[in-house]
Amino acid sequence: MRQPAGKYRWVVVTLLFFATTINYLDRQVIGLLKDNLTADFHWTEKDYSRIVMAFSGAYAIALLLFGRLIDKIGTRLGYAISVIIWSAAAMCHALATGTLGFAVARTALGFGEGGNFPAAIKAVAEWFPKKDRAFATGIFNSGTNIAAIAGPPAIAWIFSTYGWKQAFLWTGALGFIWLVAWWWLYEVPSKQRRISAEELEYIHSDQTPKSASPVSPSLQGADAVSIAPVPPAPAVSWRRLFHHRQTWAIVLGKFLTDPIWWFYLFWIPSYFNTTYHLDITHSAIHVSTVYIIASFGSILGGYLSGWLIKRGLPVYKARKFSMLGFAICVVPIFFVRYTTGIWSAVWLISLAASAHQAWSANIFTLASDMFPKYTLSSVVGVAGMAGSTGGILFPFLIGIILDHFKLLGLLSTGYNIIFGICAGAYLLAWTVMQILSPKMIPLTKV
Repeated sequence: MRQPAGKYRWVVVTLLFFATTINYLDRQVIGLLKDNLTADFHWTEKDYSRIVMAFSGAYAIALLLFGRLIDKIGTRLGYAISVIIWSAAAMCHALATGTLGFAVARTALGFGEGGNFPAAIKAVAEWFPKKDRAFATGIFNSGTNIAAIAGPPAIAWIFSTYGWKQAFLWTGALGFIWLVAWWWLYEVPSKQRRISAEELEYIHSDQTPKSASPVSPSLQGADAVSIAPVPPAPAVSWRRLFHHRQTWAIVLGKFLTDPIWWFYLFWIPSYFNTTYHLDITHSAIHVSTVYIIASFGSILGGYLSGWLIKRGLPVYKARKFSMLGFAICVVPIFFVRYTTGIWSAVWLISLAASAHQAWSANIFTLASDMFPKYTLSSVVGVAGMAGSTGGILFPFLIGIILDHFKLLGLLSTGYNIIFGICAGAYLLAWTVMQILSPKMIPLTKV
């Protein structure tokens, strides 16, 4: 079926894109200001890693809870609650007077931000047929990179002009602005008055026959599509989800790879500063370059698997082959240790970050490929919790490694070990997922 002229679903993707951008902008401020805050509050690498772990722990729990909440109360309200919590928490960083204060603020931020991806992935599943979901996910997921592109120069300017407290206040306020647009513009397709019957039929084209497609109440006469009643979604326990190998494939894939992205987000600015003797102002261009390139990875990674599907490749093969390619593209980050200039390191890290974003767009879409919509936020929440659990353990390891080699005067060696871990994580994850679910068989009932 050709794509209809009316494309309100892309308005939805735009909303998800900006929410994800704000989400990651709020998340990364502390990473960009790490060296300055370390000097002010006398943090060790272990102190900083514990602050990161506080965020990660709360984020892990929130992903699980928000996944279930959003499946129960709906995407519109669930997303709004998430944004209110994380935006208020981001602003509260300005009240911190020490390590404990930052840990508390990070905990609240992590809890609020846990609703972003369960809500966004569910919204994509509500608004897109399977063949378009990876591309739509890649677009909104590229917001993580746009935040990291715009963040370094913007935060550097705010910090140098107004101080670190204003950096947290200004970025936190953006979520409340977005919330107004979200509440005004978003609704599930069956209740959305701004879409045509043709677009509604396209959205459900690979799920139900025309006679069973939901219809917007605003459509009348020739535009209406006859429908059958849609039964209420059954409640699904977390325990039942873990009876399926497909759940374990997504969970372990996220557990092994999500922490790598968090390492980029929270430590790469400091890596550039300490290794090449820069400050936040002078390293901003290098950090931004990493995420400019990564943003293309997110969009192209989502486009690639969709392109393969449209040319006749089975969905599971398109996802599997695409993700293997992305995993291979991360491997060259191992050679950062042999670079002699900062731009060589930037290109290698950029390739790895780009491949991660392409991988991320597809692993999120795998959940919508294999699970019914009524379970989707719960599945994404469980998988996100697994990724965040890895995000708790990996920073703990990073803090130990970097503090140890810093005492020896060999900080670069510590980073080299971490880059080596990053290089192999995705191939390991792909192998595990292939063993658990080689054909990624969709579940019709959980």
